[in-house]
Amino acid sequence: MISFRKTYRLIIVLVLLVSSQGLKAQDCPLLTLPLNGSTDIAITSAISWNAVPGVTAYIISLGTTPGGTEILNGLNVGSASTYNPLLGLPDNTQIYVTISLFIFGNVTNIICASETFRTVNVTVPPGCTTFDNPLNGATDVSIETDISWNYATFATGYLVSIGTTPNGTDITNNIDLGNNLSYDPPSDLPPNTTIFVRVTPYNENNPSPTCAEISFTTAELAPIPLCTSLISPANGAINVPLTPRIEWNAVPDATGYRVSIGNSAAERNILDNAPFSTNATTVIDFEPNTTFFITIVPFNATGDAVGCIQESFSTIPGCGPYIDESTGAVSFLNPTTVVPDVIEICLDAPSASYTSPDSAEGYRWTNIRRGSIISTTAEVTFSEPGQYRYEVFNIFSVADIFIECPTVKTVTVLASEVPKINDIKVSETSLGLTLEAFVAGSGSYEYALDDINGPYQDDNRFTGVSPGDHTIYARDKNGCGIAERTTENELNPNSFPKFFTPNGDGVNDFWQYIPLLDKGQLNVSTIFIFNRFGVLIAQIDPTSQGWNGLHNGRPAPESDYWFTAISTENEYINGHFSLKR
Repeated sequence: MISFRKTYRLIIVLVLLVSSQGLKAQDCPLLTLPLNGSTDIAITSAISWNAVPGVTAYIISLGTTPGGTEILNGLNVGSASTYNPLLGLPDNTQIYVTISLFIFGNVTNIICASETFRTVNVTVPPGCTTFDNPLNGATDVSIETDISWNYATFATGYLVSIGTTPNGTDITNNIDLGNNLSYDPPSDLPPNTTIFVRVTPYNENNPSPTCAEISFTTAELAPIPLCTSLISPANGAINVPLTPRIEWNAVPDATGYRVSIGNSAAERNILDNAPFSTNATTVIDFEPNTTFFITIVPFNATGDAVGCIQESFSTIPGCGPYIDESTGAVSFLNPTTVVPDVIEICLDAPSASYTSPDSAEGYRWTNIRRGSIISTTAEVTFSEPGQYRYEVFNIFSVADIFIECPTVKTVTVLASEVPKINDIKVSETSLGLTLEAFVAGSGSYEYALDDINGPYQDDNRFTGVSPGDHTIYARDKNGCGIAERTTENELNPNSFPKFFTPNGDGVNDFWQYIPLLDKGQLNVSTIFIFNRFGVLIAQIDPTSQGWNGLHNGRPAPESDYWFTAISTENEYINGHFSLKR
C-alpha cells in the first residue's frame, strides 16, 4: 500500500514535470541590462534579465563563447534577476550570458540560448584598494589573522607585500595572488609586532600608482592556559536535565575550550574536541538514565592546557513517553511548539521583537553562533540574523528534584529591509501598457499601483494599464517600510507607427518614432529593432530618418518586428509593428 505522504509526493513530482514541460523557448528571460548585442559595457556593470513566472531560481554562467563558463560557472542566484560581478568583468571581451531555469526538485533545468555583449577596453591602470581586515592602526590582532581587501575598479590581480618595517618584505615579498581579495600568510605572524602591509592592484596596463600601506600590531603570545572545572552540572551530579546548560570556570589567557563528551570514560561519541569560544554551551540533548563523561581543555595560540582531568554527571529518568494503563494513551511531559522555522526581522531597525505563541512553563532563546542565551521568556529581541536555538519546557518534580522537559528546535532569523525600486519597465500589449518594477533588497515584497493603501499583490507586474504617469508602491511584508517610484514616461505607444511600406514610393518608406505634439520635445535616446526570433537587426537614432527596412544591405522580409525604445531618463517601452511591401 502506498502511504498518503508518498502519494502526495508523487502528485507533486507529476505536477512539476507537467509544469516544466509547459515551459517553451519563449519563456526564457532576455537581458535587460546590458541589452543583447550592446558594446562598450562597463566592466563593473550589473547583469539583469526579466523575471519568468514559475521559475524557482536562475543559474547564470558567463564565458567568452556561447554557453561558456570560464568566467562564471553555473552560479545559482535564487529568485533574483540581477547579478553583480564581485571581481568585475574582463575588459575588451565578448561576454556570453547563459541563463538556466531551475524549476523544482528533480525536474531538469531549462538552459536558455546565450546572449552577448562586449565590455569596454580599459586603457588605464586600476586605482588603489581599501582594506577590510585588519583595519589600519588596529591593535591586539591575532597572529593567525588573514589579510583581506576590497575590489579595486579595473583590477585583474593584486600584489601583496608584508613586512615588519615600513615598505618591508621580510614576511611576503610582492607575491602575485591573481584576482583574489584575501591572503592567508603561510605561517603565523610574529607576536607583539607592528606589521606593514601593501596591496597593489594591477591590470594589463600596469599596476596602480604607489598605494599607501597600512600597519597593525599583533597581540602578545599568551602563556599556555591552566585547566578548568565544571560549574554546572557539578562533577558527580545526578538528575541532571536532559538539555542542561553546561558551564565551566573561565580561564585567564584562554581563547577557547575544546570539549569532549561520551557515555563511557573511553569514548567521545557525543562531542569530540568541539571548540567553544565561551565557557558555556546549551546545544546538546542527552539521553535519560545515563552517566556522561566530560573533558574540557582550554587553549590559546600558544597551545593547549596540560593534564586536564575528566569529570562526569548523570541525567534524570526522562520526560516520557508515559502510558495511561486505563486508556493505553501515550503522553509526554514536553510541550508542543508552533514557532515557525523562519522568522524575518527588519534590517534597518535597531532590533526586532518576537513573542512565542507556545504555552509552557519556561522558555530559552540561544544565539547559536555566539553561544549565549538572549532571553528566558516567551518574548525575545533579535539584534542580528542567524540561527537560534529555541527551547520551550515544562517543569515537574521527582523526589523534590525539579526536572525540565523541553522541546527544542532551531529557528533561522532572516533579515528583511525596505525595498528599493531601481527601475520600472513599460511594455505595450494589445490590452494596454504593462508596468514591471525591478526591486532590490533582502525581504519579501508586495506591490500596489497608484494607491499606497493597496490593494497589494505579490506579482511585480501590472497589466492593462492606461497610458500616462503611474506610481508603483513596493511594501515589505514584514512591515519594514514602503518604497515608491513614479513613471514619467513620455514614450507613448501611439508615438510608434504600427506599420511601414519601404517600397520606394516616398510614402511610409521609413519607420521612426513620432513624438506626440502634446508631449513636448523628443526624449528618446535610442531604439533597437528585433526580428521575431529576438535577433537584433537594427539600431536607429531618433533624430534620423529611421529604419529603411534593410538588414545587412538586403531588404528584410515582410513580417512583424519588435522594438525597444530607451528614453534619456532610462525609461523603457516595448512594442511591435509590421513591415509590408
